[in-house]
Amino acid sequence: MNKDQVFYAKLLLIASVLSMGAWSFGIHLMQPKTTLQAEHTDLTSIKKQRKTELGKINYKEKKQQVLDIKLVDPAMSKKWGLKATDAELAWKKHNVLGSKDIVIAIIDTGLDINHPDLKNNLWVNPGEMGRDSQGRLKANNGIDDDQNGYIDDVHGWNFVSNNNDLSDHHGHGTHISGIVGAESGNGIGISGMAPKVSLMTLKYFDPTVSGGNNLMNTVRAIQYATLMKRKLKIKSLIINYSGGGLEESPQEKQAIIAAQKEGILLVAAAGNESSDSNVHGPQYFPADYNLSNIISVTAIDKAKNILSTSNYGMNTVDIAAPGNEIYSTLPGGRYGSMTGTSQATAFVTGVAALIMTKYPDFSAEKVIKHITQTGDKETKKLAGKTRYQTRLNTYRALAFQDQGVNFNGSVALNTPRGINSIGGNTTFSSDPNLSYPETGQTADGIAQFSRSMKTLLNEK
Repeated sequence: MNKDQVFYAKLLLIASVLSMGAWSFGIHLMQPKTTLQAEHTDLTSIKKQRKTELGKINYKEKKQQVLDIKLVDPAMSKKWGLKATDAELAWKKHNVLGSKDIVIAIIDTGLDINHPDLKNNLWVNPGEMGRDSQGRLKANNGIDDDQNGYIDDVHGWNFVSNNNDLSDHHGHGTHISGIVGAESGNGIGISGMAPKVSLMTLKYFDPTVSGGNNLMNTVRAIQYATLMKRKLKIKSLIINYSGGGLEESPQEKQAIIAAQKEGILLVAAAGNESSDSNVHGPQYFPADYNLSNIISVTAIDKAKNILSTSNYGMNTVDIAAPGNEIYSTLPGGRYGSMTGTSQATAFVTGVAALIMTKYPDFSAEKVIKHITQTGDKETKKLAGKTRYQTRLNTYRALAFQDQGVNFNGSVALNTPRGINSIGGNTTFSSDPNLSYPETGQTADGIAQFSRSMKTLLNEK
């Protein structure tokens, strides 16, 4: 075969793998999409047929120049999403960058564990570290040392091949991991939203492996995260899930309910069907399960408009976040841009980690409330598109201490998906010189802002 024949043969092979119908990622596929229906009975019979949307990667420079500037790595200028959400202001004013005690379980295509911007932020399973009774390293002795059912699961697990090889053969998982938790101040590349967290890698999809049951892999990944939180008594664990499908799965929902009982927050992509998941279009799962520990995220561009490919819904989508041409880490020590609700989801996950760092006793539900209540109000562009008509703001999410009441003293009532109503005409300000007589609290920000909230917010 000549070079052209080999090239097209490879394209056909990739197309055949994608046609198997893996769960869809929250990014726009640059090719026609197909939808395959599935019915579920028990865990072993969960269908794998869900469409796949693996996005086009725009690779950038492989290596970055070295600069010794705290919190400002060489390629930070490319991270427009950080500026749009006031992330750098939040880091500087609140001195909150995350914590190694905050574990982010990223269910995706794997991770480049040797990437210079990620390798120092990998979650480490303490039960698989040190030496065994025979003096061998537990990390690679081929024994399930911590007796959790997984052998040598040092940084997570590969549910596709049922081993501890976390290699990312697509790039999506590495990209998402970088948005959430790329290391800061190391003089290379970028910084994630929460640059001092622990990244647990749970690989559920691999485009180079045919015949995988991606939905069942998802369920098992959620169950693994729940197991390890309970077993290791992890204080705070967040699941970032950028995949999804149009059909409900009882097994998946039950796995998330079990995670909910352990206090786990699940940040989910709203999907890329270009549809209103609340009224006109099909719902998208797991984002649209009516569970209090799920926050559903749609994507916006620099102009604060929801992307044409993104799902939306005034009763199904909770928050909007940057998702267009997002620059992040890629396998092989590289960097590049991707677009979609997957990327927006990672931004929200990072902010959730920062909130949990500052307020370690916050429940998943309270974190969701904090994110949605303190977002920037976009009454025109997000009207009828998201539940709270807000876009993510990192600084504001950390600036206000939630005491169960608003700054005017009115009580915020909790519902399964957040705040049901906010009484009165509530105005917030982050001027450091302003105080609030009703509560005696003083904001510690520098950028002026205010918002008025008179609307009853719909409960899902």
